[in-house]
Order: sequence, then C-alpha cells, then structure tokens
Amino acid sequence: MTFDEAMECKPFSMDKVEKKAFLNDRLMELTKRHYRESKEYRDILDTLGFDIKSQIAYDELPFVPVRLFKELSLKSVPEEKIVKTMTSSGTTGQAVSRIYLDSRTAANQQKVMARIVSDFLGPERCPMIIIDCPSVTKNREMFSARGAGILGFSIFGQKRIYALNDEMELDFNGLSHFLDTYRGKKILLFGFTFMIWEHFYKKLLKRAEEGERLDLSNGVLIHGGGWKKLLSEAVSPLEFKERLNEVCGLNEVHDYYGMVEQTGCIYVECECGHLHSSIYSDVIARRPSDFSKCEYGEKGILQVISTIPESYPGHSLLTEDEGTVLGEDDCPCGRLGKYFSVSGRIKNAELRGCSDTYAAKF
Repeated sequence: MTFDEAMECKPFSMDKVEKKAFLNDRLMELTKRHYRESKEYRDILDTLGFDIKSQIAYDELPFVPVRLFKELSLKSVPEEKIVKTMTSSGTTGQAVSRIYLDSRTAANQQKVMARIVSDFLGPERCPMIIIDCPSVTKNREMFSARGAGILGFSIFGQKRIYALNDEMELDFNGLSHFLDTYRGKKILLFGFTFMIWEHFYKKLLKRAEEGERLDLSNGVLIHGGGWKKLLSEAVSPLEFKERLNEVCGLNEVHDYYGMVEQTGCIYVECECGHLHSSIYSDVIARRPSDFSKCEYGEKGILQVISTIPESYPGHSLLTEDEGTVLGEDDCPCGRLGKYFSVSGRIKNAELRGCSDTYAAKF
C-alpha cells in the first residue's frame, strides 16, 4: 500500500500485519529521501555506519533524537519550497525546534489530523470553545506549537469563541450567551491542560460557589501539552476529569499526545484511557541502557514514527518522554493499532509541552 492509498483509509483500520508491511515500505522510502536530500541527516546516518541500501524493518531504522531539531537545520527541500516554519514551545532562554514544511507535508498534516480527530468527534463540525486567548494566534512571539495547536483544531469548529481574554480572564458572560445560542448541540472544547485547570476550571468553580454554572454536558474536551505542573500539585488525570464534570457537567474528555516535530500524527486518548497510534504513526518504547525494544507493559523512552514528513527528516524520532506500550490491536475500545501511556519527561530533560512551558512561565 502506498502512502496516498493509506490516506484514503480509516485511521484505526489496519491490523499489525498489514500496518507493519505499510510502515516498512513508507519508512524506508522516507529514510532514502531524506538521506538523499538532507546533508545533515546524511551525515548522521553515515556517522552511525548505516547502509542506505539495506532493507530492514522500520523499527530497526536509525532514529533522530528530537533535541537535534533545536541544534541543526534539518530540512530536505530547497529554501524556496518552504511554505511554513513551525517552532516548538519553550521556556525563556530555551532553544526551540524549527520544523520546515513544504506545501505537500503541510497539507498531509492537516488531512491526517482531521481523519484522526474525526474518528473521536464524528464528521460534523461543532460549535467550539477555545480555552485560550485570541492573541495567541496573532502575536508572532507566541505563535509556536501553542498557536499551531489552536489553529489545527479550529478546523473542527463551525462557530468559535475564546473562553479567555488577552489578560487570561474567563469570559463567563460570553460563554453563557454562546451556550444559550447552541443549546442542545454538541460543543467542542480545546485547550492545554494547565491553562484549562488554572484559568477555566478554577474560575468556573468560583462561579459555581456563587450560584452560577455553565452547562457543558454536551461538551467534548480535547486537551494536551503536558501534565508536569498538575501532577506536582497532585492533580491526576482522573481527578482532572472528575472535577470538570462536577463544575460544568463535562462527560467526555480526551487527552492527546503530540509534538511539533510530528504535527498531524497525534495520539488521542480513547474512552478506555489509552493513547492510540493510527495507521499513519507508531510508537515504540526503548530501554535507556541499550535502546533495545521494551516488551508490552515495560516502561521505556518513547520513539515515535510518522509517515507524513517529506520536507524534513522527522519520520523516526527518539523523544525525551517515558512511557509504556500496553498492547496492540486489542484495546477494548475496538480501535486497531498500538495503545500506550505516557509517564512524563525523562530526568533533567527540558520542558517542551505547551501546557508545561506555560505553567513554568505562569
């Protein structure tokens, strides 16, 4: 199966045999493309002694540490074909990753993300509440992974409202009017985990104590960006969901895992609490001692695979996150593919997620 043929498939429809054959072909194709077109990537593989003519499984191909995107200009297309440069989130003084996109890679990122998210939301666009401030997509200094995340998820919204003003204060009256206007309809909410807790949940709790409540029982919340700050405050993912349900009636909450280096290939949490890889991506846990593959249920450093990147060598990356691959093709939710959990950042790694880097500044 070619990549273009896979783009017509449902995102969780391949079993492990079919998916492995597809990933073997696509990842080797991308490895050869980037070896040919990117001097920096070619130098990395040559230094590793990799034989580009070899035919091996995708999980045995060299991976690039995600940190290298902060230190090298990694691109596989001429400068004139770059239509967008994405940057990662970072705290003050941190270097940021720079990801160079041509038109095909950018378009495929949007298509893949739309297919994945639609599997959870359904095909129809919904009225949407963005739990952030309007300036985040306008201020060039702020427009990084955070702004890109908002714009990326905005395609699923039909009518949109920002829950916060530019001072990060809750627009309670505006939200009340919005919910009255779309009463009875499914409402999509999107935001980053710490901001939702700090600027949305806490303010709704205060209003509820004063006798004013918002009814979001028809809402579906998708959130991401890291848990470091909330876990340090002893707020678990389960408590996060329960508290939101208590204060505004939210019943459906999905965390997601993703990164600017592999935009589009996000891993969304299913109703069973598992993050899922789609047919366009894969995840591998590796032992830190020798980078051998972990068994199911064994915690390791996460390697993420994406079939999308053609303009930069981001198809096989070693993250700085720890996690556990829990199984494959047998999640009770019915979606095929690997499912996993993320434990957090490896010791002494820099903060990266939009939620965690904002929390550090906050």
